[in-house]
Amino acid sequence: MINPRPLSRRTQSSGATLEMARSRLWNAEGADMEIKPQAVVIPKETDQLEQGKYGPVFPRTPACYGFTIVAKVKPGRADTMREYGYTLAKALEQDPYLLAPLKLHYLRWVLFDDDTRFMYQGIFDTDFDKYTEDAVALFSKAGVSTAFENLEGFPDDWRTNPDAFVRFVREHHCPSFIEYGEYPYVTADEIKKALRIKNSLSEMLDQMQ
Repeated sequence: MINPRPLSRRTQSSGATLEMARSRLWNAEGADMEIKPQAVVIPKETDQLEQGKYGPVFPRTPACYGFTIVAKVKPGRADTMREYGYTLAKALEQDPYLLAPLKLHYLRWVLFDDDTRFMYQGIFDTDFDKYTEDAVALFSKAGVSTAFENLEGFPDDWRTNPDAFVRFVREHHCPSFIEYGEYPYVTADEIKKALRIKNSLSEMLDQMQ
């Protein structure tokens, strides 16, 4: 029986170094990167906030920008609302970067109270004014714009009257009173960049073995 040739000390040392580098790459703790979770309380009064084109601009928080819209669904329209979820998902399959201009982190649609009310939640990196203006154009392009037409009070002429769209959003916006970020103030682009770098370093370490 032929015994396998033992690894040299140099090879063993190199392997240990690679393994240590890989471990540090994948298991780096937030403290080492100086990333400290933060929370910010948002006051109920908006008089002291900066005024934007459409009203008060809620400050950027550790969770970035965002809003929550709650509105009543027109009677008998809940299934239509759900169907537009499939429409949006299909549109993103065809063009994964369709919503990229909105600089979104997350988007969530919720039907509740026996499908009588709708909640729209978005977390993004642009301010309210820009997000709203970009959303008017993009929702139409994505073919999901009429989902909001199933909500009570949504303006029929929103395509030609964006101000009416903005008023609807403002009137149905439920502001947060506290927001928390595990990795505060980090943009979606920064997260994707970090993941690309991490993936590249991991591939480099694999090739060095």
